[in-house]
Amino acid sequence: MKSCNLVLHCGAAAVERAALKSVHTPMATATWSPIPHLRLVEQVERALSAAKFMIVNQAHALSHAGDRYFGLIQVETGRSNGDYGLVLGLRNSHDKRFPAGLVAGAQVFVCDNLSFNGEVKLSRKHTRFIGRDLPLLTERAIGQLQGKWLHQEQRITSYRCSTLDDRDAHDLMVRAVDVGVCPVSVLPKVVQEWREPSHEAFRGRNVWSLFNGFTEALKGNLALLPARTQALHGLMDGYVGLAGRN
Repeated sequence: MKSCNLVLHCGAAAVERAALKSVHTPMATATWSPIPHLRLVEQVERALSAAKFMIVNQAHALSHAGDRYFGLIQVETGRSNGDYGLVLGLRNSHDKRFPAGLVAGAQVFVCDNLSFNGEVKLSRKHTRFIGRDLPLLTERAIGQLQGKWLHQEQRITSYRCSTLDDRDAHDLMVRAVDVGVCPVSVLPKVVQEWREPSHEAFRGRNVWSLFNGFTEALKGNLALLPARTQALHGLMDGYVGLAGRN
């Protein structure tokens, strides 16, 4: 079984799934209805099972005294790939910081880099009837995953087949700041990863190499990672000619 390491953001601590059961959920108010972290996980697990996805690994983390939850669920679809796996990113909060949600993505095994895309996502505010709506919303999102993950595989293949010279790589780095992939302060790390990759698998001069240079540099804040890697996908898709395709 491949690893599914959770990239922890500042202040978070990895926990076992069973520990989620003991996290206190605040009382609901007239306008706010928080749900237990474990309830979100269990609902996603049920929807994955109903859609015939096989769960092969999980990782979970809590921060802010248990008020904020982040998790990863790695699945298999029947088409194995030795380089990367398919993952769902989950989050939930008890302090009104963000809504309950999930987003689809991929994890590169050699370095545990994560990237998420915005093609399939669920986001439901903790308002009245969240308990009623969550099962349907989750099942609908999971139902879209098979085709979207096929697109993810095609995307990665396109990245690998698109060669990149230093001039275009540097141009993409600057444009990445413009579209919100990362702040300027992160660029030195990206440049370093492009020139001397930390992992042998990314020494090829192509878009996949630069993409993983970014995801290596972006490690450390799971809360911001989905939005940042969605922007990164948009930038790289445009370069390889995938922008606008389903």
